Amino acid sequence: MNSEPVALIIIDMQRGMQKPEAGERNNPGAERNIQSLLEAWRRAGWPVVSVRHISRTQGSPFWPGQTGAEFQPELAPLDTEHVVEKCVPDAFIHSGLERWLHVRGIRSVVLVGVSTSNSVESTARTAGNLGFNTIVISDATFTFAKKDFAGVQRPAEEVHAMSLANLDGEYASIMSTADAINLL
Repeated sequence: MNSEPVALIIIDMQRGMQKPEAGERNNPGAERNIQSLLEAWRRAGWPVVSVRHISRTQGSPFWPGQTGAEFQPELAPLDTEHVVEKCVPDAFIHSGLERWLHVRGIRSVVLVGVSTSNSVESTARTAGNLGFNTIVISDATFTFAKKDFAGVQRPAEEVHAMSLANLDGEYASIMSTADAINLL
């Protein structure tokens, strides 16, 4: 990267994502990789943004006040780190995130978290469209199995790979945790 600050944006790493009812997922080491990146960012003194999804559907594990809406303890933000709350997949919509980044002169963002095919992809597309140098970390993101439009059940790894392919070179660059840490 360079001497300009690069924001690490951790998307929806909440307790509700750890529940088995979320479904079959890929990348079981994603949390460990996110934690490695978080530690590296903190050592470098670079900005960290934690994004929390707050559901508008009562009964959702992400409904305000539910334990599922809480950050996973090992990835919880420090008091000095910025927290963004959202109620749609895209972390830029109605959250003030774009302004927060611009005010600090941040032009590059690294995205990690869940889910690759939803909030990560949506946020990456907007970041790229807004002109941010956007990097998505392939092994620090994960998603869930899903039926495609034809009704064919697709495994989580396949859904993940397609989401990364949708982003690569168009809205974002894709790299691994090790590559991102080496750039620090």
